[in-house]
Amino acid sequence: MKNFTSNRKNFCLISRLCSCAYRRYVFVWFVVEFILISFNAGIFALGKSEANNTEIQKQDNEWILCVTDFDVKSMPRDKLYVAEVITKKVVERLNKISYRTRVSPEYAYYEGYAWYKARSAAAKSLSSKLEERSLLIFNGEASWRYKQNIAKVDAEIEKLTASFEEIDKNAPLINNEPVFKLAESNGTSVYPAPPKKGNEYKFCKDQKADAFLAGTIIDFHGRFNISIKLYAVYTKTIVYEDSIIFSPDDLESALDEITSKLILTLSGSRPSAIAVKTEPADALVLINKSFAGRGDTGIIERPPGKFVITADANEHESITVETELKEGEIAEIKINLLQNEFANVEIPGTATGAAVYQGALYVGETPLTLRLPVNTMEYIELETDSGLKGTAVFNTPDEIDSTYFLPVKTKKPTVKGQVERARTLYYCAWGGVWITGLSAWIAYHTYTASNTALSYVAAEERNPQFYEDNLKMYNISKGTVIAVGAVSVFWVVTMIRYLYLADRGSTPAVKTGKKK
Repeated sequence: MKNFTSNRKNFCLISRLCSCAYRRYVFVWFVVEFILISFNAGIFALGKSEANNTEIQKQDNEWILCVTDFDVKSMPRDKLYVAEVITKKVVERLNKISYRTRVSPEYAYYEGYAWYKARSAAAKSLSSKLEERSLLIFNGEASWRYKQNIAKVDAEIEKLTASFEEIDKNAPLINNEPVFKLAESNGTSVYPAPPKKGNEYKFCKDQKADAFLAGTIIDFHGRFNISIKLYAVYTKTIVYEDSIIFSPDDLESALDEITSKLILTLSGSRPSAIAVKTEPADALVLINKSFAGRGDTGIIERPPGKFVITADANEHESITVETELKEGEIAEIKINLLQNEFANVEIPGTATGAAVYQGALYVGETPLTLRLPVNTMEYIELETDSGLKGTAVFNTPDEIDSTYFLPVKTKKPTVKGQVERARTLYYCAWGGVWITGLSAWIAYHTYTASNTALSYVAAEERNPQFYEDNLKMYNISKGTVIAVGAVSVFWVVTMIRYLYLADRGSTPAVKTGKKK
């Protein structure tokens, strides 16, 4: 029994010891875990802070162009609106540029400028702190304060010196592809006057721009001559010039041509290139409606984008091809034009010696045989020495190398303005029908109302004046009805005359007949 009690006490003691050891173990485990988590969080935060601090910061992230007001002093007043349209359309096209790629000389300029500014600021701070130290030495304070201030300034001078040496050794990073933007004033359709010669650099600094575009528009014998110049800060001179002469009808294509080269210069991107070869070799080649050459155009550099190529040759079918080129992409396009098949169309000499025009082109005198592509729509006009004219629209034959005849009647042409006068008279007659018709309707109903009133009154009781007025209204009603009939007949005559004259001046569709 004694041994049992002793063993029980030993067991309880061992249990208590184990329980205390377990609690201590758990407490130590929690402490270690807390320290590790805190340490890892600190390391993570430190790493994140270091990552943020080591993030590469670039300077000059925007490239700004200022478009100045184009010089239009020599333009006539009635054509000044064209100059405004040209300026607005140039700005619209330039707004499509999103970024600019800096070339090496430009990058070097902005790098040197930023480097100079950074070193100047660091040197100014260091110089100011050295001057502060000299003043402390000159003023002479209590020994304990003097030593404390000198030590503090020396520490700051040491940091500023290290900072200056760091800036001096490492040039700042410049954004090689800054965002392209127009000047703030251009965004509100305000175009400042271009600077005078010698003030270009100051003008750019005042406008906070990296370059400015100036232009001149003059009237050249009914055409427009536009010249543009691009001044850049990094060269302090004109870096691009171009000019073009065009007619008002060619405004869009002319602007496309002049702005495409300008955009290439402003964006700094690599151009795309296109080369067109055709068969036959003398085919006319147009790229975006602009003449590009004949047969083999060679390599033509253009800004990236969509291209519409049209090839056309005599006695061949025209072909239009569309393609899109990326930056730096080169495309070679080969076009084989199909030769047209022809049929003969003979214009007999019913009006011997009459001049024959195919469209607006003079092709000879009657009798004449034309060799035309099969199954096409053609327009022919005849004109005799006596002033007679004849026109015809017809489909060319479907059979190859067959001969057909085309009867074209000649007649005296309509006098200029005769159709317009007939149309005006017709409209006036139509208006007269409405006016007389309304008058007849009013007169008739007025007469019937007064006549109905008289029918209810005995003859001996009728007012003589009212009776006379009723007779007058009867005559008026009858006259308006006659007027309506006469004006209606006149309206029908004028309508027939107008239709006849209008049809007489139109071009008839004529069917060709096969010659036996």
